[in-house]
Amino acid sequence: MASVTRFLTRRLKLKVNTAKSAVGDVGERSFLGFSFTRGVRFRQLITELSRYLQGWRAYYGYCETPSVLRSMDGWIRRRLRAYLWHQWKYRQRRYRALRKLDVRHSLAAKLAGSGRGAWRISATPALCYALPNALFANLGLVSLAPEPSSSNPLNRRVRTRTHGGVGGWGP
Repeated sequence: MASVTRFLTRRLKLKVNTAKSAVGDVGERSFLGFSFTRGVRFRQLITELSRYLQGWRAYYGYCETPSVLRSMDGWIRRRLRAYLWHQWKYRQRRYRALRKLDVRHSLAAKLAGSGRGAWRISATPALCYALPNALFANLGLVSLAPEPSSSNPLNRRVRTRTHGGVGGWGP
C-alpha cells in the first residue's frame, strides 16, 4: 500500500485518504460500496446489488463514456458467474448444473473437471452460454450502461457539419 500511495502522491499529484484506502482480499473489501459475500442466496445477492447499481446508474448514467459503464457491466456479470461457480463447489454439482443449463455432456464434463479458478472459468464461452446476460436481466440485475436511444442507437457522435463551413453553401 505504501508504494501505491507514494506513486499517487508524488507522480500523479493526488491526495490519498488513508482512512478509506486499503489493500485486501476480495472477500474482505467492498466494490463501489458493495461486497460479494459468501453464504448469501443468489437472488438476494442480485436484489441487493441492483439497488447499488440503480444509484450508480442515476449518478453516472449520463456520462460521455458509456463504454466504461459497459465494461463495468461485463465485469459485474463475470463476477456473478464466478460467484455461482464457486457456490456449486464440487465437480458433480457443477456438472449437473451445467447439464441443467443445456451445456452438452462433453463440454460440461471438461469444464466441471477443470482445475482452473472460478475467475478464469467465468470467462469461458461455455459458462457464458450457460449463464447468459439475459438470465441476469430476468433475475432483476440492473445494467449500468444506458440503453441505446432510437435517435442515436450506437451512442455515436452526431455529425453536425454542413457543406462549405459554418454558413452552409455560401462563400
